[in-house]
Amino acid sequence: MRKQLASRVSTLTPSTTLAITAKAKEMKASGIDIVGLGAGEPDYNTPENILEAAYQSMKDGKTKYTPAGGLPELKDAIIGKLKTDQGLTYERNEILVGVGAKHVLFTLFQVLLDKGDEIIIPSPYWVSYPEQVKLAEGVPVFIEGTAAEQFKVTAAQISEAITEKTKAVIINSPGNPTGMIYTKEELQAIADVCREKDIWIISDEIYEKLVYDGKQHVSIAQLSEDAKARTFIINGVSKSHSMTGWRIGYIAGDASVVGAMTNLASHSTSNPVTTSQYAAIEAYNGPQDAVEIMRAAFESRMNQIYPKLSAIPGFHVLKPQGAFYFLPDVKEALEHTGFASVDEFAKVLLTEANVAVIPGSGFGSDTTIRLSYATSIDQLEKGVERIEKFVKDHWKA
Repeated sequence: MRKQLASRVSTLTPSTTLAITAKAKEMKASGIDIVGLGAGEPDYNTPENILEAAYQSMKDGKTKYTPAGGLPELKDAIIGKLKTDQGLTYERNEILVGVGAKHVLFTLFQVLLDKGDEIIIPSPYWVSYPEQVKLAEGVPVFIEGTAAEQFKVTAAQISEAITEKTKAVIINSPGNPTGMIYTKEELQAIADVCREKDIWIISDEIYEKLVYDGKQHVSIAQLSEDAKARTFIINGVSKSHSMTGWRIGYIAGDASVVGAMTNLASHSTSNPVTTSQYAAIEAYNGPQDAVEIMRAAFESRMNQIYPKLSAIPGFHVLKPQGAFYFLPDVKEALEHTGFASVDEFAKVLLTEANVAVIPGSGFGSDTTIRLSYATSIDQLEKGVERIEKFVKDHWKA
């Protein structure tokens, strides 16, 4: 029997986030007191009104297949959300509902890319961007957002990276793992370059509702008719409504591309989970109080933990503007503790101090670690105290 795997999976890098989280859960299950600061999901349960809507849909017998691209009622709820929040108008044929935003992105790359086509990916980046591009036989092209620029890339960097093979640039704002937000002016400059060079824009806005210190989220699609026409908005209910496990995300954009994605989805998933779609309808059409409660809680935790994290020797931390992650640069700490890499640092931190963090290498950032503050303040304080002790115990002059 021929057992060789397809070449398309041979270059894939396992998800660092999921690997660390799995190891931490294994240790916790064995009775070890683990502080988990790794996984990127809210620690709140899904709001009660959404749970009730899902339950009622099942009681009403709404448990069968739906259209491959999502229920018309859910598309209408998404259209209403985009009109209310961004002032943008879409039609149903410009919306696809998928099995989470990750699946929507995967499907987009599959229909957008031919072999050798390039996607510009700002670094640090969410771990799955380059892997999904490679699975579509595309080429990820990385440009670095430095700490001096708040981990954001400039329009000039994007312009320089564009070649005749470039299909699109990804903009993730608020960002994972950086927590940074692109301003309207920064986005306008990027939109101008994309218009001049005639490339698509993929705008990952999954953390849209999680913004702090009076900051505002701006979708690049809001800036002009041209920007809207070339932008694919990626979003969903996972982070905003604490529905990570329900797996509902969506894309809004060019009808011909969305149509091709719908055809592909019909052969891969048949449809998003029916019950989850009815839950998402309630998430968008129902009360939004829980969204603000969670956002305010994350902001409070961030403000409490930021000074304590910044005080750890060798840690240099930018204050997050959105999402729920810290991304401290620990290069100085590595130099003084003798760890060869952030991967080794995170591994030993987990086994010795029982704190789970994500090494930045998985995000294309070899001197950082990511800590999630989507957990209780007690756990956060305990985790930061353990990290500080760990660093001081290993510190060499």
